[in-house]
Amino acid sequence: MNLLEPQDWSFPVPVVYGPGRLREIAGLCKEAGMSKPLLVTDRGSRELPFIGSIMQMLNDAGLQCDLYAGISPNPRDDEIAAGRGLFRQGGHDGIIAIGGGSGMDGGKAIATVANNDFDLWDFEFEQTPPNMNDQLPFPPLICIPTTAGTGAETEGTAMITDVERVMKFCTWHPRLKPACALLDPEITIGLPPNLTAWTGCDAMVHAIEAYCVPTFHPMCDGIALEGLRLINTWLPSAVDEPGNLEARGGMLAGSCLAGIAFLKGLGMVHAISHMVGAEYDTHHGLTNAVVLPAVLRFNTSSIGDKLPQMARAMDLEDKSFDAFYAAVCALLDRLEIPKTLVDIGVPTDCAAAIAAKAIQDSAAATNPRQATVAEIQGIVETALTEGR
Repeated sequence: MNLLEPQDWSFPVPVVYGPGRLREIAGLCKEAGMSKPLLVTDRGSRELPFIGSIMQMLNDAGLQCDLYAGISPNPRDDEIAAGRGLFRQGGHDGIIAIGGGSGMDGGKAIATVANNDFDLWDFEFEQTPPNMNDQLPFPPLICIPTTAGTGAETEGTAMITDVERVMKFCTWHPRLKPACALLDPEITIGLPPNLTAWTGCDAMVHAIEAYCVPTFHPMCDGIALEGLRLINTWLPSAVDEPGNLEARGGMLAGSCLAGIAFLKGLGMVHAISHMVGAEYDTHHGLTNAVVLPAVLRFNTSSIGDKLPQMARAMDLEDKSFDAFYAAVCALLDRLEIPKTLVDIGVPTDCAAAIAAKAIQDSAAATNPRQATVAEIQGIVETALTEGR
C-alpha cells in the first residue's frame, strides 16, 4: 500500500486521492460544469492558507469564486439560509464544500436548497424526500475534507442544528451526490494534535457503530472493518508526528471508508452526541470519543458476533469484549481524550433532557440494542461522571 501515490477511485462517487491534488481543483470544477463556484467553509477555516490558494487557482483558471465562511462548528439552519441567499445573489452555479464535518455539512446543506424554494427541513431524513421533478437540478458539488474525521465527503447528507428546537437533524435528498470528493493529505498536515485526535476518534466511532448495526449489508461491513484497521494503524502516528504524510493519507482513507460504511446506519453514540452538540456546542468528534465507552458497555450483550472481526481489525489476539473495550479505552487514553462529558463542559443535570431528544435521532433506531428513554438517560449519566 503506497499512501503517497495519487489514486482515482470511482466508488461510491468519483474520489481523487493523493498529496498535492488540491492543485487540480480548477479542472475538477470545470469537469463538474461549474463556472462560478461558491466556496463554503466554517469560520475557523476562513484564514487557513489553502482557502486563499483555492480561490487564487480558480481565479487564475477564469472561474469566478466567492467565499462563504459563516458556518459554525455545529452548523445552524439560519446559517444555511444565509448561504443560500449568497449563492443566489452571486449567480453561482456550483459549490465547493471544504473543511471538517461542519464546513462540508454547511456546503452540502446549502446545495440542498440553493436551486429550489423548499424549506431546509423539508429534506429532513425521516421525511419523504421532496419531489424534485419540476425543480431545477441540485448544483454540482465538490467536497474536500480538511480533517480525517467525519468522512462526509462522498454523500449529500448534512447534520444541521434546528435553532428553534435546539436539536440536530440530518438533511438529504437521494439525487444530491457530490460530483467529486478530493482527498489531499497535504492540507491536513496543519491540523493540531488535539483536533487530529478528536476527528480521528470520530472516524473510529463511525467504523465501530456502522459495523455493529444489526442489518445485513456486507459491502458496508467490509468497508467499516478496513476503515477501522486503517484508523487503528495510523491515528497514533498522525497525532504524534503531525508532518507524517503517510499517516495523514492513511487517516484520510480510513475516515472516508468509515463515512461510506455508515450508510448502513450509526448508533447510540451519535444519537447522544448529536443532541449534546446541539445543546452545548461541543466538538462532535470529541463528544463521540467521550460517549463511546458508556455505549459499548450498554451494547455488550448485542455485539458478541461482531467482536472477533473488530478485534482482528485492531490487531488484537484476544477477541473478547473485555479485550476490545480495553484496547479502545487505551487508545482514548493515549490520545488524551477527557474521560467524562463534565470534563468537556457539559452540565451534570442534563441527562433526562438529552435522552428525551436522543431517542428521536435516527441513529438511535439502528443501535444494536434498542433502548428506552430511561436507559438512554442512564448511558448519559454514566458518560457525564464516570466515563471510561
